[in-house]
Amino acid sequence: MRLQWDETGKRIYETGIEKGVLYPINAQGEYKPGVAWNGLTSVSESPSGAEATALYADDIKYLNLYSAEEFGATIEAYTYPDEFAECDGSKELATGVVVGQQARKTFGLAYKTLVGNDVDGQDHGYKLHLIYGAMCSPSQKQYQTVNDSPSAITFSWEVKTTPVTVPGMKPTASITIDSTKVDAAKLTVLENKLYGTDAGTSYEAVTPVGSENPSSEGWYEKVGDNYVLSTDTTVDSSKTYYKQVTVTAEDPYLPLPSEVASIFAQG
Repeated sequence: MRLQWDETGKRIYETGIEKGVLYPINAQGEYKPGVAWNGLTSVSESPSGAEATALYADDIKYLNLYSAEEFGATIEAYTYPDEFAECDGSKELATGVVVGQQARKTFGLAYKTLVGNDVDGQDHGYKLHLIYGAMCSPSQKQYQTVNDSPSAITFSWEVKTTPVTVPGMKPTASITIDSTKVDAAKLTVLENKLYGTDAGTSYEAVTPVGSENPSSEGWYEKVGDNYVLSTDTTVDSSKTYYKQVTVTAEDPYLPLPSEVASIFAQG
């Protein structure tokens, strides 16, 4: 089949950045708990390395050896979470009193960018970006007088990373998940870990046997978008019954690559 260019629905582009989450690393080496990063304006990913060194033999170019690749980034924001202070080399001396030039803490980061096309616009999908083993360098903060063209200060941090283990692959400091290509249910599982969950209730289908009593068991039936208690005293094989399950609140955290792999490998 002959190649085609710019077909309808295939004019893909990326834009925007939202839902930034900071994950300071704890004493156990876990990226938890996550905190929302409000005011995040950009993350410029800047891989480096993978530079070729030519080797010569027999008066010809023999081969190229490539240096290790490293992942870096520049983060820009109007503000940052209080939890980022230790990542930026600051520590609280007393409530509201912060000292600088302290040890810098490793952190992880997650953010979302939008994927658009010529049909759906920016609603086509999105990508989740996960960064591990990040440490930021000291940054310049420029304060200016208020004038007739006011603007908010933009903070900027240069970030270097240390890769973490990936099962069956080389270590990495970054993972990208494309919502247009992965299973939606599995993506929801990952996002519940990244963003946390609230306490509440959910409904799970049950597999009844003919002798059971849906009403006395407290089972539910789905009517439209709602779940209502069943009044059936015997099992109706044409219906699906559900039980109510209590969901506990879960704090957000950044799963390591091995856990991310297991989420999308299920089923």
